[in-house]
Amino acid sequence: MILDSFRLDGTVALVTGAGRGLGRGLALALAEAGADIALLDRSGAPEVAEEVTALGRRAMPVACDFLEASPSDLRAVVASVVAELGSLDVLVNNAGIIRRAPALEHSAQDWDDVMRVNLDAVFHLSQAAAAGMAEAGRGSIVNIASMLSYQGGINVPSYTASKHGVMGLTRAFANEWAASGITVNAIAPGYMATDNTAPLRADAERSASILARIPAARWGVPEDLQGAVVLLASRAGAYINGATIPVDGGWLAR
Repeated sequence: MILDSFRLDGTVALVTGAGRGLGRGLALALAEAGADIALLDRSGAPEVAEEVTALGRRAMPVACDFLEASPSDLRAVVASVVAELGSLDVLVNNAGIIRRAPALEHSAQDWDDVMRVNLDAVFHLSQAAAAGMAEAGRGSIVNIASMLSYQGGINVPSYTASKHGVMGLTRAFANEWAASGITVNAIAPGYMATDNTAPLRADAERSASILARIPAARWGVPEDLQGAVVLLASRAGAYINGATIPVDGGWLAR
């Protein structure tokens, strides 16, 4: 049955930035589909771990701050998930930060921080996870891109560069790892009602201009990404590779 191919029973997923917003929604979707979940967040996401457990799945909180973690720390995270939960079948690189300032005023520290969280961590975690996935002959990596993987944005040069990089890494990894049974894809959320967009939603004029361009005429919510992540993590998406799927209410079509 086709619906069975969306099931994730017997798999383990690691979701970064899992403590709130999009990450929480992605983690709960994978758990509802049957996966056990490692929840990486600065706090370890204990509240989300309780929600995962309530769904009948195992939850492993992992406290990690990407601004401080080294590549070896991230490799150790992957090793700890495999040791405690038995495998790592799905990696969702969701964690991200944004720093807003005009390009002429954007500090070197802001640039470095955004790149470290949004791009460097994606590379190092994916590299570590893919090694085990290649040995197993299967696995899925889902990166969270952005509308700013396609566009330039305003006052967010580091975020834009990092999200263009996420789309590029998605394609590069897919080219190298597809033959090992690993799918690597990305989801590009549209304008979502999260902490990152709070300044935009608080600006009545800017919010109105954004909504005017979205054919669906609303801000997205974390639940809007749940179908896409289950598809890309499951056997149902086994022949999708190197793709970045917009979930944007039609933003890019306007």
